[in-house]
Amino acid sequence: MITGFLSLLCLGLCLGYEHEQKNEKLPKPSLSALPRFMLERSSNVTLKCQCHFQNVTFMLGKLQDSGYKKEQSSAGCDAEFLLMDLEPRNAGTYFCAYKITGSHEWSEKSEHLQLVVTDGHDGSGASSIKTNTRVIFATTFSCLVIFLLFPSVFLIYRCTQHGSSHEESNERTSHSKSPQQEASDVSNLERVSLSTEDPQEETADLNTKAQSEAASVPAEEPPGSCECATLMV
Repeated sequence: MITGFLSLLCLGLCLGYEHEQKNEKLPKPSLSALPRFMLERSSNVTLKCQCHFQNVTFMLGKLQDSGYKKEQSSAGCDAEFLLMDLEPRNAGTYFCAYKITGSHEWSEKSEHLQLVVTDGHDGSGASSIKTNTRVIFATTFSCLVIFLLFPSVFLIYRCTQHGSSHEESNERTSHSKSPQQEASDVSNLERVSLSTEDPQEETADLNTKAQSEAASVPAEEPPGSCECATLMV
């Protein structure tokens, strides 16, 4: 009786363990592109899927195509999927998964890998990235130049305004002083002209005064003329 109970208990534990293993998801693998994820047309690329288990079956899928599926068994812990003569239609988002021996459940999907296929004639892949880098650099440099140029222009404007205000103040001072200078110059000229004309006027005044005095004083007769007049009477 006890033996039968223990047998049933062991069977139940084993079935429960197997059920738990079936429900447990395997950890997701990693997917990488060799030599790189961006390639030119007609080139080859290797998509490598890796996990932590050996003797597994790997599967490569494409996100844009539900019917795209490649499987590969490996005795190790990785598998390589070679894609040859790439065309633009081969570009897209890839992922991989794996399952262990004796299991029908796939592991979690790996992180998505974006594969880019460029046209070798126009170089729209790497050249576009270089162009974007140049555009970003040019934009950053332009913003920096504008940022530095604005304070310089402001300082130049302030200096110009200060210089013009100083010149205007000097002009105003010169204009305010010019009437006084003109008045002083005119007074000086009048003084000079008066000083040159004064001797002639003084001489003329003296002559006029002498003539008027001579006319006002009567002529004096000589003393002998009176005596002669008395004798003749």
